[in-house]
Amino acid sequence: MAIPRFSYDKISALESAGLPELGFEIMRPYTQDVFSDTTLETIVQEAFNFEIPLVQVEAGIFSLELFHGPTYAFKDVGARFLARCLGEFAKSESRETTILVATSGDTGGAVANGFFNVEGVRVVILYPSGKVSDLQEKQLTTLGGNITALEVEGDFDDCQGLVKQAFLDAELSKKLNLTSANSINIARWMPQSIYYASLALQEKNAAEALIAVPSGNYGNVTAGMLAKRMGFPLGKFLVCSNANDVVPRYLESCEYEVLPTVATYANAMDVSNPSNFPRMLELYDHSFDDLIQEVSGFTLHDEQILETIEQCHKETGYLLDPHGAIGYAGLKKKLKIDQKGVFLETAHPIKFRPVMEKALRDKMPMPGFAKDLMLKQKSSIKMSNEYADFKNLLKQTS
Repeated sequence: MAIPRFSYDKISALESAGLPELGFEIMRPYTQDVFSDTTLETIVQEAFNFEIPLVQVEAGIFSLELFHGPTYAFKDVGARFLARCLGEFAKSESRETTILVATSGDTGGAVANGFFNVEGVRVVILYPSGKVSDLQEKQLTTLGGNITALEVEGDFDDCQGLVKQAFLDAELSKKLNLTSANSINIARWMPQSIYYASLALQEKNAAEALIAVPSGNYGNVTAGMLAKRMGFPLGKFLVCSNANDVVPRYLESCEYEVLPTVATYANAMDVSNPSNFPRMLELYDHSFDDLIQEVSGFTLHDEQILETIEQCHKETGYLLDPHGAIGYAGLKKKLKIDQKGVFLETAHPIKFRPVMEKALRDKMPMPGFAKDLMLKQKSSIKMSNEYADFKNLLKQTS
């Protein structure tokens, strides 16, 4: 399918649109052969029932806050849309659909929440043992019902590798009617283009702004590139990484070198071989020269993350989460004189409480939603990172 192009007049007509209306217009070209307008209207009204505000942090720097959904992370946008789409498909299916999800933090909670009690759908979430925050773990291991959490010995790339291998396994894929809610499923990250469109409509100078995107699996920034291709006036992208900086290094050298995954304070970005990097290249016709005209890279390590959180809070009163801190630091370093910058604040800071308290050198109050969640009982199945074990477990629990 060709990427639809919105005219200036059509974009202008959306200036006062709410998130559901904007979501309807952006997703309609991709879904019109599958859903009626009435069905799509219902999906977007249910999926996008929260705000995405653009907040000024300091002169020339703004935060696009993506943590106002039910699981307090940007993944709510894609996961809730996909859940409702697959729920519609399940109504016409004669057998159960199994959704496999690998998570480095926020994806699991958003998918679990979005698909909880959706009829005809079973969700299996793989997460790296000891490498997600306590709050993130509670979000993906406490629902029960049609949600199963697998605690994998290894890192996110191990989890993602198991999911990919399962889809290549013809026997298993057919037996369990497999699909994915990771950003390897294009329908999970495409809806994220909606909040980039929202940015373009909220900020009149977005076409000249530098947009800093904390990046792990690179679905988020690819969604921004998609919105730009659709005609929304957006500036250049700064992909902001932690120590797992395979793409920023590529943007400097044109060499793609995968190194072992490093555990960091920005754990949702602990990905050393991102699935969506090929899609980024595809949007630029695999031209390195074209890519670097629009996209640059930035890397921030753990101690600098702590320093950035502390300094920003001290100077502005704004509380960055570890991922947003990398985006903010990238803008502070890369912005030109008089250029505006927008960074994506991808999750509520409380989801990373130990890191936040280390950075702020003080206790961080626990909001009510987090207190209630931490009281819930975790339920997960521990397993190795061997595919044979994963396959057997899926067969046994199907």
